[in-house]
This record gives sequence, C-alpha cells and structure tokens, in this order.
Amino acid sequence: MVDITHKTNTLRIATAQATVHVSKPETIAAIRSRTVPKGDVFEMAKAAGFLAVKKTPDLLPDCHPIPIEYTAVKYDIQELDIVIELTVKTIYKTGVEVEAMHGASVVALTMYDMLKPIDKGVEIRNIRLLEKKGGKSDRAQIPENIKTAVIVCSDSISNGIGEDKSGRKIVEKLKVFGVEVSDYNVIPDQTDLIQEKITTLCNLSYQMILVTGGTGLSFRDVTTEAVSALIEREIPGIAETARHYGQERLPTSMLSRSVAGLIGKTLIIAMPGSTGAVTEYIDALFPQVMHVFSVVEGTKH
Repeated sequence: MVDITHKTNTLRIATAQATVHVSKPETIAAIRSRTVPKGDVFEMAKAAGFLAVKKTPDLLPDCHPIPIEYTAVKYDIQELDIVIELTVKTIYKTGVEVEAMHGASVVALTMYDMLKPIDKGVEIRNIRLLEKKGGKSDRAQIPENIKTAVIVCSDSISNGIGEDKSGRKIVEKLKVFGVEVSDYNVIPDQTDLIQEKITTLCNLSYQMILVTGGTGLSFRDVTTEAVSALIEREIPGIAETARHYGQERLPTSMLSRSVAGLIGKTLIIAMPGSTGAVTEYIDALFPQVMHVFSVVEGTKH
C-alpha cells in the first residue's frame, strides 16, 4: 500500500456512474411496477452497492480501509437505459473514487443478475468516475514567484558546531510545491539578531519567512518571543494545525511554542528546529497555507 501517514484528513467525495441498458420497454415497466420475479430491483441493487463500497479494500489489494460516512444511490431511467449514480463521502487521508466506482459496478451487476430471467439483452455500459473532491483535487493554484526566505536559529550551528539539516529540509520540501528559497541564513538564537534579520527581509519585500529553531522550552529558545513581538496579525490556526498534526505522530509535539502571523503582507511561521518537526510542519501546512497570499491581496475570501 502507498504510505498515507503524512497526509491530513479532509472531506473526500466521489461520484461514479454506470449504465444498465435493457432490450425492451417491458423490462422497464417491470422494474417500475416492482414485478420482477427476483424482487425490487432498485432497492436490492442499492443495498448491494452499499455493501460493495464497504468491501472495496477486501477485494482490491492497494485500497486502504477507510471510514465510509455516507453512500447514496440515484437512478435515472432514460428510455431503455437506467443511469446509476453512486456517491461516497468520508473524512480521511485518501479519496473514495475507487469505492464509488466499485459500488456503482456492483449496483449495475446486481441489476443485471435480477433482470436476466426476463430480458436476455441486458448490458452494462460506461462505468466511470463523474467527479471527485477533496485532497489534491481541491487545492487552489499555488501563487507563483513567492519571495521566500528561511532562517535557521541555532547557537551551535552558527558557531560551526554541527550541520544544519532542518533549514535544508525546508528548502527541499518547498521545491515540491514550486517554491524557491531566495534567502537562507543561519543565525544565533538571539532576540535582536532574529528581529533584525526578519525586519530586513520584510523591507526587501519578502512574502514568506520560515524560521526554524528556538521554539522550545530552553532558556535560550527565544525565537517565539522575538517573532511574536514583530507580528502585527497573528494567525493562530497555522500553529494549532501544525501542533495537532504533530501530536498525532509524536506525543511531545504539544510542547512546541511555534507561532505564525503577518508582518504587513509578509507571512512568517516560526517552527521547531528538528528535521522531523519541520518535515511535519511542511506536510501539515503546505500548500494550503499559501492561500493566505490570495486573501491578503483581496482576490479570495
């Protein structure tokens, strides 16, 4: 199976369609009047579709078991065609398009099985995905050319003791989203130096500044205080989202004092200093956090 542990839960919706074609009007009449010998075709097929959706991971090896929170079946009779639409919803890390297509297929197959004694010309046609929402399919387009800087706050690394991995990890992961880092610096975890660097970057019209390190509980961890003093509009949900994401993976994530907000039109996020933590922060926040630039410019609400 594909590893989805880094993903976050979002509302996922998929609708699939299948068409059952019958060969004579009498078959349609029997379905409508519920006189098909094997029973009520629509109700039996719908029940079979519900079961199929829930059983999808039992039959398809790469499908993840997921919580199915809603399934609905609709029928539309168009002359000799019965058009089936099956919708599945979940709040989870991966989509439900395969579940929807599997369910629609079984609805159609059940109808075929129930109708074949009275119509030898029944056919199943056009099983397809109509629509999917959630996850990557709902991501807004990432703004281009966001002027970005990364600041690593570390006494030891700035003194040549040890090698920066967290800042480099941020740079690496941002490239996946098409974000190039224009300024990368390692500075001591010292309030005046942190604030001076951030102010300089803001004056140079940097739109996003990511700071790593100095958000812990050591007496030398002053990044949170330094950044908070400069923030004009805090965005609490950013740090809350990142901590919640981390807490599901590492119980001590609650101790992070990360903070985020706007300095003018510059987004600044202060995150922990470990490589694992910054990896989680980028996974938790990007690319959706970049919606802030559209909001700031007034193009989105």
